[in-house]
Amino acid sequence: MTIAAILKHKGYDVAAVRPTVSIADVARLLSGRRIGAVVVQDAAEQLLGIVSERDIIHALAANGARALEMTAGQLMTRALRTATPDMSIEQAMTVMTAGRFRHLPVIEHGALLGIVSIGDVVKARIMQQEHEVDSLRAYVAGAA
Repeated sequence: MTIAAILKHKGYDVAAVRPTVSIADVARLLSGRRIGAVVVQDAAEQLLGIVSERDIIHALAANGARALEMTAGQLMTRALRTATPDMSIEQAMTVMTAGRFRHLPVIEHGALLGIVSIGDVVKARIMQQEHEVDSLRAYVAGAA
């Protein structure tokens, strides 16, 4: 199973903000949409970075309430790891686990196609394993 299959199932909608948006507004967006991260894009929709719940928590711990006045551009993670639609879910899990992050933007031909979370990847892996188990059970039952 690939990242493309996950996106086909979950959709291609990506929450995005401009770098000038305040962290308070980013937090409201995350809470309102019940998501864990937003991508940061410029006016030409070029991917600049990502701001996650963890980024906000770390900024609050370091700066207190002043963190909410910071901008997405100030707080975003710039050194992004990305996926391609043809990446396997196993590869995505490895990248996310090694990098200790929960969100992976999906890029195709230089354009942002979607975003997958570790939850999306784990769910897909579980579904894949359940299908394999069902196939094995059917095989064993048919052979008996």
